Amino acid sequence: MYKILKKQELTTNIYLMEVEAPRVAKNCLPGQFVIVRAFEDAERIPLTICDYDRTAGTITIVFQTVGAGTELMAKLSEGDCFHDFVGPLGTPSEFVKEDKEALKAKRILFVAGGVGTAPVYPQVKWLKEQGASADVIMGSKTKDLLILEKEMEAVAGNLYVTTDDGSYGRSGMVTQTIKDLVAEGKQYDVCVAIGPMIMMKFVCLLTKELNIPTVVSLNPIMVDGTGMCGACRVTVGGKVKFACVDGPEFDGHAVNFDEAMRRQTIYKTAEGRAMLALQEGATHHGGCGNCN
Repeated sequence: MYKILKKQELTTNIYLMEVEAPRVAKNCLPGQFVIVRAFEDAERIPLTICDYDRTAGTITIVFQTVGAGTELMAKLSEGDCFHDFVGPLGTPSEFVKEDKEALKAKRILFVAGGVGTAPVYPQVKWLKEQGASADVIMGSKTKDLLILEKEMEAVAGNLYVTTDDGSYGRSGMVTQTIKDLVAEGKQYDVCVAIGPMIMMKFVCLLTKELNIPTVVSLNPIMVDGTGMCGACRVTVGGKVKFACVDGPEFDGHAVNFDEAMRRQTIYKTAEGRAMLALQEGATHHGGCGNCN
């Protein structure tokens, strides 16, 4: 059992939990995720690791209540335990593999949208620990929906906050802030965008025009988290990939976002899942061992 040591409601329907999971904390790296179950017969929910403390043996997760599974999670209190807390899963950030000196010289931009701020934070924190720096754009619909602003400010080289309604920070979409920074003379070697699919799509359309290589995290489309269900099937560079076992990070300029978003909509119904299985045949599943 995995005890909840801390629970905090960051904003309406978005919660942070610090969980006792020493084996996961010992082995995880930025970019990876866990699968949790609140109870024995509860839904399995993939969640990106927001932070970790190897000494304390803890993992921090952030989630938004969007269905029955996350609603049950939100009812848990400090002192309660998760039945399952499996990980680390997925491929770590590409930054982990890079030479530290080369990493320090890189001009890196992160774009975080909404709850996507949670998986951005550990990567920026890890970079700071390596002596590297990254600029961060945090976007939200309104000021009230912003999360982890102080935490991000402590680890980012420069933090730019923007709200769609102009209620706080810069006004407008994150793409406008990217344009503004480039117009001001900022240059970037790589961009990492994590957030809603539609946000990542438009960030990638812009960064392609600006010739900035861009990495996206497709954790929003994961369901099963092990490649068994086929929910996170996506086409990247014309090849079939699965976010949970091949990612979650991919070359954003190679991702077919329109196809991925259509699949998300269709996958929500039993009839839709059956239709996708029929249409996609042997490529419908990822890590189940039944596909070529």
